[in-house]
Amino acid sequence: MARGLRLLPRAVGRLRPLLALGATRGFSAAAPEPLHVCVVGSGPAGFYTADRLLKGHEGAQVDIIDRLPTPFGLVRSGVAPDHPETKIVVNQFSRVAANGRCSFFGNVTLGRDISLSELRETYHAVVLAYGAESDRSLGIPGEDLKGIHSAREFVWWYNGHPDMCSLSPDLKNTESAVVLGQGNVALDVARILLRCKSELATTDITEYALDALRDSRIRKVYLVGRRGPVQAACTAKELREILGLKNVCVCIKDADLVTSPADEEEMRNSRIQRRVYELLSKAASAPKDINCNDQKELHFVFFRRPIRFIPSENGSTVGAVELEKTTLKGDEVTGRQLAVGTGEFEDLKCGLVLKSIGYRSLPVQGLAFDKNRGVVPNLRGKVLSSESETATVETGLYVVGWLKRGPTGIVATNLHCAEETVASILEDDTKGVLRAPSDLKKHGRAGLVEILEQKNVRFVPFSGWEKIDSKEKTAGQLRNKPREKITTWDGLQRAANE
Repeated sequence: MARGLRLLPRAVGRLRPLLALGATRGFSAAAPEPLHVCVVGSGPAGFYTADRLLKGHEGAQVDIIDRLPTPFGLVRSGVAPDHPETKIVVNQFSRVAANGRCSFFGNVTLGRDISLSELRETYHAVVLAYGAESDRSLGIPGEDLKGIHSAREFVWWYNGHPDMCSLSPDLKNTESAVVLGQGNVALDVARILLRCKSELATTDITEYALDALRDSRIRKVYLVGRRGPVQAACTAKELREILGLKNVCVCIKDADLVTSPADEEEMRNSRIQRRVYELLSKAASAPKDINCNDQKELHFVFFRRPIRFIPSENGSTVGAVELEKTTLKGDEVTGRQLAVGTGEFEDLKCGLVLKSIGYRSLPVQGLAFDKNRGVVPNLRGKVLSSESETATVETGLYVVGWLKRGPTGIVATNLHCAEETVASILEDDTKGVLRAPSDLKKHGRAGLVEILEQKNVRFVPFSGWEKIDSKEKTAGQLRNKPREKITTWDGLQRAANE
């Protein structure tokens, strides 16, 4: 990772007008100082928060920092390349970044380039929106075998995240892939493995991923879930799309579609679960084309949980997953149906495993963190000092997005989440909590620039991102794609400073 270079003079120069504008715009000599807010993370939660703050407070100045040189978080690195309609939201976020009271600082890592305590000393309010950049672990034998990756890693690989550009999953030496999980991310990775490559060629998928998929020998993908089709965690929209893939035979066992009274009750209470079950039932009964030699297969495997990964003959690469059959049992406390093992086992051969069992947020020094839920303890977005009942509110510190509620929901879910957190910030400011007359003056953006310059941190302003954006789009036009992403840290920094 390229770091440690001093910010180029012209980059500082580009920020000088913003610093001057932020210090004077809209304020008389007698007016209170601006409300300086720093948002850590430039994904949907971060940008929605900035947008609502700018609209809800005429005196707010918002700075967004991100460890990547590129903004937009999972919209860029998580949304599937064949879902361009979901990425249109970046136009709205770009308008937020163009606001004179907003500034973007890419290539700045919380905890390394700047500490949480430094941000709190510099801003009236700090909003943590850095999401979830790690994965849950299964904790079963063989999880470290080659050929086993998290779905996040695989998604970042084909989407050009600079941390995963060298992942190189082996798609040539196996015909079968197992995806553990049946949520939307699981369906995404399965769809990318099975979709016609000529359709992917006109998306913004990275060229190295497209080349690897063209050479792939994978013909069968197994989507494995601990519970049944009624409890599948995907949405009807995502499921409908993968069921409609060209030249893909969908395989579902009739026995897995038999429902219990508890299943029927779940479907009565959830339109989404009922619709998902109906789509799976329809796919199971659809006629199969047995005469197509080039057809691929998508297997929905229900009522199975992984017990261990079995190595192949070479001893270092995964060769199979041992699964235990499960049955559903009602939980007296939660009322949910939980999967419990039956003691019956079977092996599912494969050479690639993608674990789609959940993202996980990472703690930051000086911040309370609920390790079990993977979230920061909070009350309507106000960070709490601990998880205990006697916890107190951390003045001026807030949380939003996955770090606040866990890795759930779609892009738009973050809008409501941001509105709640911003309401808490505005409430605190109205009460005089954030800008008390007795408090020391906060320097906001000017203070942040000074700290980064002192530490020789080479940050990327939004104008730097616009250069990256322009270069990627120009390269994409040559291949009839929306863009050809720059996928390395050095490449992104060079493009930002050209």
